[in-house]
Amino acid sequence: MADGSKITTPWDEAPEHGAAVEVAPGILWIRLPLPMALDHVNIYALDEGDSWTIVDTGVRTKRSIALWQDVLAGPLQGKPVSRVILTHHHPDHIGMAGWLMDRFGAELLMTRTAYLMARMLILDVEDRPTPQALEYWRRAGMDTDIFEARKNDRPFNFADTCAPIPVGYTRLQQGGTLTAGGRAWDIHVGYGHAPEHLTLWSRDDALVIAGDQIISSISPNIGVYPTEPEADPIGEWLESCERLSALARPDQLVLSGHKLPFTGLPTRMRQLAENHHGALKRLEKHLATPRTAAQCFPPLFKRKIDGGTYGLALVEAVAHLNHLHQAGRITRTLSDDGAWLWQTKD
Repeated sequence: MADGSKITTPWDEAPEHGAAVEVAPGILWIRLPLPMALDHVNIYALDEGDSWTIVDTGVRTKRSIALWQDVLAGPLQGKPVSRVILTHHHPDHIGMAGWLMDRFGAELLMTRTAYLMARMLILDVEDRPTPQALEYWRRAGMDTDIFEARKNDRPFNFADTCAPIPVGYTRLQQGGTLTAGGRAWDIHVGYGHAPEHLTLWSRDDALVIAGDQIISSISPNIGVYPTEPEADPIGEWLESCERLSALARPDQLVLSGHKLPFTGLPTRMRQLAENHHGALKRLEKHLATPRTAAQCFPPLFKRKIDGGTYGLALVEAVAHLNHLHQAGRITRTLSDDGAWLWQTKD
């Protein structure tokens, strides 16, 4: 491996909850807890002199509110938050945005698709799974016991862990620029993990704010959901990896939404693409025999899938199957019980 191509993490450990580490002049790394298997999210505070710009915010829980109050009084030195930048619409990134906006009158900056999805999903409170969700689960061949347990349960709602986001935001879009933390940043959007996912690339030093588009040691979940059951996020992910790879340099410090900041970005971009190319090849071989999406976990995942990860595994399996199907590499037929059976072409 050539010099500079190795992935390195300059910090061995993350800051404790409520504390901060300066990762570059005027940029603080803060970590907040999450009530899920991936038990943390990274947020970043960019010093604007008399205020802060915050990138991503964590979920809204009593613990998060208490920690945010500690962060504001401690590492942020009591200065107000003037802007909140959200990389994408997922709850662990947007959950406290509305709280910060209400507290400080902060400006919200994000991509249009992320803003609209965040607003819609926080407002869309469901007491039971929709008919479309039930059909999606049947088509995916969801385990019968899991289906029966979930079909009448209240599903997760964004409103459970997200403060309402007020009307009005500033749009960030591909090819634009942003000034924050004493730096000019180029805006590049990615797809796959979330639509129109924001990444920021510093013009003034070797820094990249990557959200969940680029993470050092895990591949972000890429899933298909009942809202768009024929989507091909794997195709979008691979296109994004290729496009963003052209911007990558070995010396850039990547500030991700999870895990540790790292360098060695060109290597990581190759890995993120190769991970899914390899999974697609294994899946295609697995489909010599007709399978449902729920029967495709073994070739895709290198760990046991349990109740806590079943839903994420299912949507990612469907994503890989949709990609192969739309590329003309596999076929699908509807079984008598309403599940798609996918098979490699003869």
